[in-house]
Amino acid sequence: MTNAFQIKKEICDIGRRIYARNFAAANDGNITYRLSENEVLCTPTLHCKGFLQPEDICLIDMEGKQLAGIKKRSSEALLHLQIYKERSDIKSIVHCHPPHATAFAIAREPIPQCVLPEVEVFLGDVPITKYETPGGQAFADTIIPVVKKTNVIILANHGTISYGETVERAYWWTEILDSYCYMLLMARNLGKVNYVSPDKERELLDLKEQWGFTDPRNTKEMENCDLCANDVFRDSWEAVGIERRAFEPPPPAVGRHVTGSADNGQEKLIQTITDRVMSALNT
Repeated sequence: MTNAFQIKKEICDIGRRIYARNFAAANDGNITYRLSENEVLCTPTLHCKGFLQPEDICLIDMEGKQLAGIKKRSSEALLHLQIYKERSDIKSIVHCHPPHATAFAIAREPIPQCVLPEVEVFLGDVPITKYETPGGQAFADTIIPVVKKTNVIILANHGTISYGETVERAYWWTEILDSYCYMLLMARNLGKVNYVSPDKERELLDLKEQWGFTDPRNTKEMENCDLCANDVFRDSWEAVGIERRAFEPPPPAVGRHVTGSADNGQEKLIQTITDRVMSALNT
């Protein structure tokens, strides 16, 4: 049987950690834990996550109705509840505003892939959802197209939300993502970001599968994708307003199908050059 008081203490501990890392200024962010099929522990609204006490944590049902607690539940609880409805395997969710990852949310810049082995194993392709005013069901619904293919999501012009089997595991993905975004920004300032080759990326994905982590790029529906080209969530870019501006895309993998306007232009240029070479050889 789940010890609710112990879970409340874990929520408070993660609240202190996200506040200490500047992931949640003032009263930003919220944390939840699913106790049972219809009961969810939730942090209160208008309360700094760095100073939570177990008695501050309230209890709500899966529709957002408050069942217990001396303080009012978070105004963004519906977003958490939608994730629980879509993912029966998830027990805890952390939402906050880590500055480096949120910079990508504001710029709507896709997170480059095939750079760091640890990020490829633990995160993979990270989606950015479309913007909606926080708090309502329309905001909660923005995660539906992507929630089953990842454990961390960037919310456009807002922040991040990550989820897992425990409170700490839910928080991990956000910490990994923000550290990675910080490294990317520093590397770009030094001059460029270098990518690992598709062959080396395939080795990482094979290891990821052996270690029990799933990745959409290992599924049949993605078997023709370019492993390093953000293909998993590319179809959503136009509607969300995502575009590569700050980081150059990795070179396309030979023999792979590449989607997206920028990569299609590069693919057409390569095809044009190939056609001219073949034409010259045949004359």
